Amino acid sequence: MTAPGPGREVVLVDCPDEVGLIHRITGVLQALRLNIDTNHEYVDAAQGWFFFRAEVTPAAGPVAAADLERFLIAALPAGATVRVTRDAVRRIVVCATREPHCLGELLLLASCGDLPVQIEAVVANHDCLRGLVERFDVPFHHVPHEGISREDHETALFAEIRRYAPEYVVLARYMRVLSAGAIGHYADRIVNIHHSFLPAFAGASPYKQAHERGVKLIGATAHFVTAELDAGPIIAQDVVPVSHADTPQRMAQAGRDVEKLVLARAVRLVAEERVFLHGRRTVVFG
Repeated sequence: MTAPGPGREVVLVDCPDEVGLIHRITGVLQALRLNIDTNHEYVDAAQGWFFFRAEVTPAAGPVAAADLERFLIAALPAGATVRVTRDAVRRIVVCATREPHCLGELLLLASCGDLPVQIEAVVANHDCLRGLVERFDVPFHHVPHEGISREDHETALFAEIRRYAPEYVVLARYMRVLSAGAIGHYADRIVNIHHSFLPAFAGASPYKQAHERGVKLIGATAHFVTAELDAGPIIAQDVVPVSHADTPQRMAQAGRDVEKLVLARAVRLVAEERVFLHGRRTVVFG
């Protein structure tokens, strides 16, 4: 994966599949004197839909994103979606509760420049992570949920989030379910992490249940948040092996390890504009 570069734009296209689409797209880029640094394409043959992502830099003077979008739309079939965005660091707000592992990973990677995001703030419904966050000179906002309605809490939560005008909201083990109304503020822009390789073990103590059933893999899934709980389009997944010798505590640690890695991977993919939403699923160019 390439790092954000000066003058580089990301070109994203999805449209009905037809013969010659690559030729048409690259013809527009050539006419506008844009060099293609990297590109990927994919065709969903079952649905007849084409996806294209390229990173481009101007060979001469800069090209306005609106002009590039207009020329591409004119060259593509009806129903095409074209988006041109600057290859840059994305602004995010992170929501958390008590667990530090996912939040800490994001803070560390962002502070080292290893994740192309600027964490504008962390908003949490408990105060216990304040010290961790403030070590990284990131604003921390405690929005307690006790003694108020869910609606009032979400109003207060999103009031803090909106102050920072983030491009994405990341739920780093945020342990409250968001209502459809709250999700609507940032539709398709909220990323969550979930231990979804344990779907049979709902409720409390999933790792204890997994231990009792003798599972051999512990995993995690990062996904976009939708009104349907833990059922949004999947961005990234991974698993780690465990055995009969692992205690519930060791399984929980394995779960935390894979959760933080998967969430960081998903945030990177989203920040680098590598994810296309396609119905209930995603197309991801890694």
